[in-house]
Amino acid sequence: MVETVSPSETETAPPRKRFPWPGGLSARLLLFTAIVVALGGLLIVPPTLAAYEEQWLLDRVRAGELASTIAESDPELRVSDAVANQMFDQAGAVTVAVQAEGARRLVLPPKEPFKTPYLVDLRRQNPGSWLAAPFFTLTSPKGSMVRVMAEPRFRKAEFVEVVVPDAPLKAALVEYFWRLAGVTIFIAALAGLFVYAFLNIFLVRPMQRITRAMEAFRGDPGDPEARIAVSKRRDEIGRAEAELDRMQADLLAALASKARLAALGEAVAKINHDLRNMLTSAQMASDRLAALGDPKVAQALPRLERALDRAITLASDVMAYGKSKEPEPVTRIIPLRPALEMAAEDAGLTAQGVGLETVIGPREQVLADPDQLHRILTNLFRNAREAIEGAPDRGGKGKVFVELRRAEGSSILRLSDDGPGVPERARANLFQPFVGSVRRGGTGLGLAIARELAQGHGGDLALVETGPGGSVFDLTLAGVPDPLPEPDDKAADASAT
Repeated sequence: MVETVSPSETETAPPRKRFPWPGGLSARLLLFTAIVVALGGLLIVPPTLAAYEEQWLLDRVRAGELASTIAESDPELRVSDAVANQMFDQAGAVTVAVQAEGARRLVLPPKEPFKTPYLVDLRRQNPGSWLAAPFFTLTSPKGSMVRVMAEPRFRKAEFVEVVVPDAPLKAALVEYFWRLAGVTIFIAALAGLFVYAFLNIFLVRPMQRITRAMEAFRGDPGDPEARIAVSKRRDEIGRAEAELDRMQADLLAALASKARLAALGEAVAKINHDLRNMLTSAQMASDRLAALGDPKVAQALPRLERALDRAITLASDVMAYGKSKEPEPVTRIIPLRPALEMAAEDAGLTAQGVGLETVIGPREQVLADPDQLHRILTNLFRNAREAIEGAPDRGGKGKVFVELRRAEGSSILRLSDDGPGVPERARANLFQPFVGSVRRGGTGLGLAIARELAQGHGGDLALVETGPGGSVFDLTLAGVPDPLPEPDDKAADASAT
């Protein structure tokens, strides 16, 4: 029966995006390149403006220093009004002063009073103040004056000092900023275009080609055009192409094998169905032969019955394993001791032959699906019984011992027997279907199905140890339920009376 599922149960609406974001790798690369280039341009602006302001102020200082040398060439150590006006026009300085041998001398006096200037000392500037100077100038109040101090170049003195209005500096900074912005944008756009083109050619396009190959292969694995064309690149892109090509080849081989196995499975299922009917008829005929009472027939009949039982078991196991996945376990808390005794009875454990021994109390419980737990325990008990009965020196007698442990939120059933142990050749594939059989004529499906059922419970089935002294299996089940409560003595006495 195929269960239909409504689209609302299988498809969920994609989450809404808070911000628009391009979906393609190429668009994201373009956006990322633009952001990186813009940030690079912004990082260039502060040091460039700071260097421009420093040079602008230094030029005014040098002009003022030349004015001081002219003043010292005058015998009266003063500058005429005409020369002062000319120097003022050239340097844009309001006043010029020089300090030499500890004495500060005003070389170019101001024509009129001015506001108290802010200081820029070009002799000693830390990187922070140097980078912040242009922004301080641009945000200074209108009509501000700047006092600039620098080391002299044309004369011997401690420093040269000029006072200039910062309005021309502001205008020069703004004009330079726009020129710088234009050049930066042009260079950034050109560099970004080259970076984008390079990355798009060598990274994005190969990734898009790999993605298209994966999508085409998923849509039609049998299409030869869906196979990736491996380039000669030796980097990660080339390795990804080579790995995708190998993966596609492996998947094609697996799909072909799966198709052949599916066809074979259908044929085997039909054969098993017909074979079971034949074997059932043969078993009925053997029952009729047994009723004849012929001694020769009675002597040969047990071998015939065992062969028929093995054949029917083989057909049943193959049919069961060929069905769909085991159903999900419906777990509940069940008493463990009765489950063990019922499984031991169905597995053929008896006190006269291979018997069950346990120290598990009658109130111990586990969390499991009753039917699936019964299948697991029955399979393990039957394997232990058959191994002991198959040992020539045991006479068909032995024991299977079961104990319960609790560890880290799990219940662990340890099942040990005193049989001959698991043969070396069967240990590696013990839980593999059709290849993990221990006894001759077995299918190897019992332990494979038992482990699958145990893992469906959130646990596992593992071989802990094996050898000539027997084998030990651990069956792990999730959960540690509390034991059944102690019986109420008063209630028991009342019911007895």
